[in-house]
Amino acid sequence: MAIVISHFNKDLFLYKIRYVSDIFLRANVGVSYFFILSGFIMIVAYHQKVKISYKDFYRNRFARIYPLYVAGLLLYLVTRYSDFSIYKCLLYLLGIQSWIPGKALVLNFPGWSISVEFLFYLIFPWLYNYLYSKGNKSIWIIAILIWTGTQFFTNLYVNSHAYKGAHTVSHEFSHYFPLWHVNEFLIGNLAGLFFVKNRKKKNYDIAITLVFIGILLSLIFIPLNFHNGLMAVLFIPLIYLISCNNGMLTKLFSLKPLEFLGEISYAVYIVHIPVLYILRSVLWDYFQVYESNTVFWIYLLVLIIVSAIFYRFIEKPARDYLKRLRIR
Repeated sequence: MAIVISHFNKDLFLYKIRYVSDIFLRANVGVSYFFILSGFIMIVAYHQKVKISYKDFYRNRFARIYPLYVAGLLLYLVTRYSDFSIYKCLLYLLGIQSWIPGKALVLNFPGWSISVEFLFYLIFPWLYNYLYSKGNKSIWIIAILIWTGTQFFTNLYVNSHAYKGAHTVSHEFSHYFPLWHVNEFLIGNLAGLFFVKNRKKKNYDIAITLVFIGILLSLIFIPLNFHNGLMAVLFIPLIYLISCNNGMLTKLFSLKPLEFLGEISYAVYIVHIPVLYILRSVLWDYFQVYESNTVFWIYLLVLIIVSAIFYRFIEKPARDYLKRLRIR
């Protein structure tokens, strides 16, 4: 939701509150959290397997991600049909837009992160079969070196003349190029390996709260590029503590309405831009509703409803259908 707010009109009341506005202006760091969490979850889901079947893994990931990915594009083209071109659609549908600086945000631009995620899915079975399942310790050194190197490069690059000279292309290269995000997935994998071997259920409510406050303070006061995994130093403890927690926070977020919001969170992310464009067009052209705060609350309600519908009638049926194919 922080990313949704960060893409909304900056006239929103949240941007007029000191410090709070800083958090939402840097909310794109949430994508970094998503990449790290993805690496963590992959290990938790597969750690008991001796070997991962490439065919089954890719089919399951395709079913989980691709139907909504395409639906987001089609919804986007409803109001942005003038953006249509075969070249742009091919980049988007093949999931390769993030590999081309200047094209990463083509069409439904949140799709850039799914383009990066495709790379993670491509390499994970190999990582698991030849490194993780065999207990190969070298991956720990490799992952930490990749993470460290990425942080040094991207933080130096965004302050260099090369970055400032060609901003659009250089910005996309430094923020969206898939190789700068491999470190996040690998660090998430390592955290997952540590978790499955050392998890102990305790009450970590206070620790989780302190780490979360640390994340917010970092976004407000530390002028570094957190987008490419630097925040892992706080995201990893947060993910680990949440996973081990059995306190009130876990009970709160286990409530059915909040669980459902978690279920539809991918749909929220992938359709929030096209829903925003469509709703603005309707409210502005037909109802003359222009006030940002009013539009925002209507948008939030409509986005959750649309995301729930997409989850119920596209994401879940497609996943279940492909699972049945596997059984046959």
